[in-house]
Amino acid sequence: MDETRLRGLHDDVLDWRHKGIPASAHGLTIREWIASGPPAPTLPTPVVTLSAQALEHNLRAMAAWCAERGLALAPHGKATMAPQLWRRQLDAGAAAITVANPFQAGVAHRFGVPRILIANQIADPAAAVQLSVWAEEGARMCLFSDSEVPKVRVSEAASTTIDVLVELGAVGGRAGARSIEAALKVAAGLEAAPNLRLAGVAGYEGAVASATGAADLAAVDDYLGDLATLFGALDFETDRPVVSAGGSAYFDRVAVVLGPLAPRAEVLLRSGSYLVHDHGCYARTTPAARGGDGPELLPALRGRATVLSRPEPDLAILDAGRRDLPFDQDLPIPLGHNGKGDWDAAAAQCPEISDQHLFLTGAAGLAVGDVVELGLSHPCTAFDKWRLIPVVDDETGLVVDAVHTFF
Repeated sequence: MDETRLRGLHDDVLDWRHKGIPASAHGLTIREWIASGPPAPTLPTPVVTLSAQALEHNLRAMAAWCAERGLALAPHGKATMAPQLWRRQLDAGAAAITVANPFQAGVAHRFGVPRILIANQIADPAAAVQLSVWAEEGARMCLFSDSEVPKVRVSEAASTTIDVLVELGAVGGRAGARSIEAALKVAAGLEAAPNLRLAGVAGYEGAVASATGAADLAAVDDYLGDLATLFGALDFETDRPVVSAGGSAYFDRVAVVLGPLAPRAEVLLRSGSYLVHDHGCYARTTPAARGGDGPELLPALRGRATVLSRPEPDLAILDAGRRDLPFDQDLPIPLGHNGKGDWDAAAAQCPEISDQHLFLTGAAGLAVGDVVELGLSHPCTAFDKWRLIPVVDDETGLVVDAVHTFF
């Protein structure tokens, strides 16, 4: 990656635009502020922080798990949209960074990601032209295709060869050919298209299940079996074709069903949320959480919010809301507080959230001004609310880095 551009991120000067950064840091570069050793409790609320230790643990644990099973990893960059974290994932052995659309691909290209997997269809002619320009500049890209239009648009725009994966979907899913037969027709069209190379197959097993019961896992296995069948039915224009699947919940099933293809293919997982993990949806559904084969992961992202009001005996109102914390999968989970009162966080919950306020019940023992620590669910919708996220050393309690996001 482009180390000059990555280092340059810390040359930004902190000011009123940076939510969660103390006013005392305004006028300093990010590098100067970090060098001063700011304590995490001095960060104004609402704020979210990353654990340096949890990030490192998750990074190494997932890399080792993949290596032991002969799998490659192309983590989905949309989870964080943070080139600094992408660089760490690549340094730990990731083969590529996955993105969801041309804008995200542009961020990856800007920061010099050497191999970019665009896990989506490209139907906008202007986007197809832009991708062609990046390919001419040396970007190694791979796209998905499930129909004639994306193929034609990219083929017409391309002036150099671009790799394409045939995407197999599922009924009701968000993309992908709806049958093996339809996918074979897409592949035939790709083979005949100028400047495109049929480089493998891809899919997303999360489109067929969302829970962890036996029937859900069986549906995932059946779908992945179809993807393996599609792979076996095609002749590819590369010596090492790709077969790609794997969100952050069922990557163990990908290892079981698609892993045996590894001698003939690059089995490429696209799991993205493993690096940050969470206290909610992934804490329930990742392989290790349900007794499957997977690395033990640690939640790296937490929120902090201040009690603004105690209007009722059991209720506290906190200063964080939808603008600050994720709420699409689960509401924040109370973990603890900095106050002197005797408060049982395990008996508390957050039943409601509004734009700028979080409701917390089971609040007996909390006082106005107390700061509550919150577990979060679904990192993909947490990072997009913050342009700069402090990284905290859990042992010292000091801010040791800051991660930029680009949404």
